[in-house]
Amino acid sequence: MRVLADTSVWSLALRRKSPPQNPFVAELIELIREMRVQMIGPVRQELLSGIASQSQFEILRHRLAAFPDTEISTSDYELAAGFFNICRGKGIQGSNTDFLICAISSAHKIPILTTDNDFKMFQKHVPIRLHLHRFKGKEE
Repeated sequence: MRVLADTSVWSLALRRKSPPQNPFVAELIELIREMRVQMIGPVRQELLSGIASQSQFEILRHRLAAFPDTEISTSDYELAAGFFNICRGKGIQGSNTDFLICAISSAHKIPILTTDNDFKMFQKHVPIRLHLHRFKGKEE
């Protein structure tokens, strides 16, 4: 089964000089090995935004090139807007990218790997599934 990795997990793994010993990073590595991880353009954009130097930007861009973007359709964007409206009506805020991730997860039945606890709140109101890491005994 495919898994959609959120920006928070990719960032832990790729935007630090040495990735931390973290069960989410370990899970991402396993998903990559199993060829199950999914990338979307907005997550790629978030990862590449704010890079301090052009050389660091190029290194990260090159690393991410191995992961093609999952296609996003008009209906995915519309569903994301609907999810935004549902959650906002419940007093829950999130980014457009977060709700696009939720829409893709729901429409394509792809669970989300994330360290962002906002997705647990979203899950109470929109039909998404979260992917749990498989590494026990390590702090999250």
